[in-house]
Amino acid sequence: MEVMKTSTFSQEAPRHGQFSSIFSQLLKIFSRSDFERAANKHNAQRAAKGFDCWTQFVSMLFCQVGRAHSLREICGGLASVEGKLNHLGVGNAPARSTLSYANAHRPYVLFEEVFGQLLERCRSLAAPKPFRFKNKLYSLDATVIDLCVSAFDWAKFRRTKGAIKLHLLLDHDGCLPCYGVITDGKTHEIRVARTLEWPPGSIVVMDRGYVDYRFLDSLEDRGVFFVTRLKDKALFSVEAEVSAPKDNILADEMICLPGSGKNAKALRLFRRVVVWDEAGQREIVLLTNNLKLAASTIAAIYKSRWQIELFFKALKPVFDSFDNVVTDNQRLTSAQGSVGTTSGSGGERMLRRFPGGRAGGRLRRRGWPEKHRP
Repeated sequence: MEVMKTSTFSQEAPRHGQFSSIFSQLLKIFSRSDFERAANKHNAQRAAKGFDCWTQFVSMLFCQVGRAHSLREICGGLASVEGKLNHLGVGNAPARSTLSYANAHRPYVLFEEVFGQLLERCRSLAAPKPFRFKNKLYSLDATVIDLCVSAFDWAKFRRTKGAIKLHLLLDHDGCLPCYGVITDGKTHEIRVARTLEWPPGSIVVMDRGYVDYRFLDSLEDRGVFFVTRLKDKALFSVEAEVSAPKDNILADEMICLPGSGKNAKALRLFRRVVVWDEAGQREIVLLTNNLKLAASTIAAIYKSRWQIELFFKALKPVFDSFDNVVTDNQRLTSAQGSVGTTSGSGGERMLRRFPGGRAGGRLRRRGWPEKHRP
């Protein structure tokens, strides 16, 4: 019997060009050809002398993944591993002045389009919503992101405090954003909500900050269902009972709400569902215009709104490094936001595979809203 002899040293040692770090694996998510086409589309590399848009993208992505808080940390961190930058597609580490000039003058829409490409890939792999009904389910909410008022004088919020407000519409098919807009901190949520459009038959979940009767009337006129919480001091009269109390459903009834403004004499018929929250030991009063779904399903729909709160919790660390890296440039705020949330949507999925990475598997889903209507 012939025995084949094998050697433990038969395989060649990996070459330097084949060296692959976690950061290089993160960059493999992005198509270099698609990135170059987007850069040419927006004429982002006009008059670029050695410092192309890809190097700028790698630098800003390194800022988010490495949690850098200044241009010195970005450039110094890349320069410390300059011998290994070739596997990132970068020739040399940029100078601070070069990176600062590029961030201030190159179009930020390039990075928004890069994130849009990644978002479409995530949507193709997204899991459906955990409900059997076929209606599209969205969550609408806004969150305030604190900024330094001396550095961001355009981010009006309070006299001694600056902030921006992210208005986000989350699609529950994969818990991915489908619309988002950034305004100053003073802009109320309902002003942005009035500009949104939803397909007929969809269900929108929102908190009490969006309870405006004219806005709710417009949703019903467009054939859009909503689930929200009724305000504590709302005036209403009970018209009929929809279903008998069962389990944690304390009440399910049709109520009549008074009109307002020019329609003060008009009456609105909505559905009121009272749910007992066992964890918080409290009653949650829900308001909806959907009469077909069961009361327990309405309660489960509102409970699923917590996904957008988890989304905000995962997204806010992206803005931690804004106060030091960014000065007063509104263009760079949008650029760094797009790059940062790109690292959130793609990088978290990559780092979760490596427990030793910075994410450590503790984040859920991230993403950056596209600038279009759903």
